[in-house]
Amino acid sequence: MTSMPFSWEVIGADDGPVIVLHGDVNSAATAGFEAAHDQLAGLPGPIMLDFADTGYINSTGIALIVGLLAKARAGHRPVAARGLSDHYREIFRITRLSDFMTIHDTDQAGRPA
Repeated sequence: MTSMPFSWEVIGADDGPVIVLHGDVNSAATAGFEAAHDQLAGLPGPIMLDFADTGYINSTGIALIVGLLAKARAGHRPVAARGLSDHYREIFRITRLSDFMTIHDTDQAGRPA
């Protein structure tokens, strides 16, 4: 399996900020998740995580998502996800991440299915 470097961008949207994730969500994504959360401080509304361009999410990546969820919940901000493959939708269900965020039905490109 080829590793894809992690990057991110925050896009402002009418219904709240979107964190667009690119590459592998693993230990290399730690600083990016912290910086993305810091950037959200000035943007109101619920948080959307866009996984359409992610390749691989390991257990450290799941922990980073849990950490972002905890920070968002402390700030009373709902979190949602889109662009998850069927495999990662199942992982989110098994790990119960889907109990704490809304998972939107979208294709891999993040478009409504």
